[in-house]
Amino acid sequence: MKVRTCGIDLAKSVFAIHAVDVHGRACLCRQLRRQDMAAFFARMEPCLVGIEACASAHYLARKLTELGHSVS
Repeated sequence: MKVRTCGIDLAKSVFAIHAVDVHGRACLCRQLRRQDMAAFFARMEPCLVGIEACASAHYLARKLTELGHSVS
């Protein structure tokens, strides 16, 4: 599975993840707990990640950037 773009819907404790491949087809749709996010994205190849704008988005964006992902 080659993820090109990933979107994250942030919530208090469970985040919804949706990703598409290079052809624009959905290749990943799952929910993750806050404490599992870093490990999940550390295993992924770097990709473009879109994050919902909210108070915790800046913290998560910094973490994902440290892992090599591009965040918008």
